[in-house]
Amino acid sequence: MEAHEYEKMADVEDRMWWYDGLHRNLLLALERFRPAAALRLLDAGCGTGGLLRILGSARSGDRLFGLDVWERACALTAQRSLRPVVQGAIDRLPFADGAVDCVVSADVLCHESVDPLLALREARRCLRARGILVLSLPAYQWLMSYHDVRVRTARRFTRGMLLALIRDAGFVPLYTTYWNTLLFPIMALRRLVVRRADEESDVHQYPPMVERFFRALLACERTLLRAGARMPFGGSVLVVARRRDE
Repeated sequence: MEAHEYEKMADVEDRMWWYDGLHRNLLLALERFRPAAALRLLDAGCGTGGLLRILGSARSGDRLFGLDVWERACALTAQRSLRPVVQGAIDRLPFADGAVDCVVSADVLCHESVDPLLALREARRCLRARGILVLSLPAYQWLMSYHDVRVRTARRFTRGMLLALIRDAGFVPLYTTYWNTLLFPIMALRRLVVRRADEESDVHQYPPMVERFFRALLACERTLLRAGARMPFGGSVLVVARRRDE
């Protein structure tokens, strides 16, 4: 990801509707599928630390730590989350076998510098027996756009592609769904219409009324997800899987 995108993320991550929806969906998945009362949890590709901040306030007994490949991201996460952060690559994790109970990763396997299958195998190696993996990734290759160029996204995923990858890496899928479904038509229209290479990414805060409206739509979706629904399409795809040990 371009260096200034990290600075933009740090500036808006605690206020922007999209990050709010992402973090709440990941937290919901963890609440539903967490494998232990107290977790050793790795945020693999922690960005600027927003998820670790939320997890830390929600579950004070968990041992949380982050990893990111960029030194500046590690520094921002450590400063903002007050959690340990390790600099390293998600497809070469610097942790012992079975070191964690849960690996969470949001919008990292899509990056141009990452080997997705190798990263998933590394996550499996570092998870304890029957440990849990939670992923959120951008959906649909045909949605590649100016935004992906700015944040260095090289690939987008369908649910079927992601399920095949996690099975190949030694995981059993527990739950899969798309999300950002209600806003998907607006997102698709903007991404397909705007083609200028110099266009800024979509990482910025919107006017207050727009922020409230978008948050309300994601809250409606989350009500369905909490009930176990699976959305048929959306801007992102969420997967929860368990390490296969048979």
